[in-house]
Amino acid sequence: MNVVCSDLEGVFVPEIWINVAEKTGIEELRLTTRDISDYDVLMRKRLAILDENNLKIQDIQKVIDTMDPLEDAAEFIDWVRSQTRLIILSDTFEQFAGPLMKKLGWPTLFCHTLSIAPDGRVTDYILRQKDAKRHAVEAMKSLNFNVIAMGDSYNDVSMLQAADTGIFFCPPDSIKDEFPDLPVTYKYDEIRAIIEPIIS
Repeated sequence: MNVVCSDLEGVFVPEIWINVAEKTGIEELRLTTRDISDYDVLMRKRLAILDENNLKIQDIQKVIDTMDPLEDAAEFIDWVRSQTRLIILSDTFEQFAGPLMKKLGWPTLFCHTLSIAPDGRVTDYILRQKDAKRHAVEAMKSLNFNVIAMGDSYNDVSMLQAADTGIFFCPPDSIKDEFPDLPVTYKYDEIRAIIEPIIS
């Protein structure tokens, strides 16, 4: 029995924080897990920037409402789900994900949550579990699933390494070069070519 575990941003949808940066003009919000490997450092920086600029959860959600999945992402998800199980493992947040999950056909998503003050300020983030992607893959393996994992960033590496088959999708050269043992793909057809023989 197989299961595909995939990252969300950079694999199926654009990076949310980059879109927020573009809409607000705050360049520092362009930093993602492709740039900073320590997720806590990255999130503390983001929360401080939101406070400094008086950005509320509603401001971020307005940006997300305008975003669409990457080209052919929904069709690829439909194909995977027609063949086997799919779980999206993301370091995004419940308060962000809804509109994007709807556009992707409501695949299963494991992610984190935010603490929101009554006035809409984002006061903190709450991890479902530290290194949650790796733990999810290991849990699937403990249930005797053969795990195929896909991701693009530093926060995906432990998940890819824990999987039976780990695949980079459109990673930056710096990460790709740092982990040369992981296969690299740039199109959904290339991922499908790896997955299909495993699940058939």
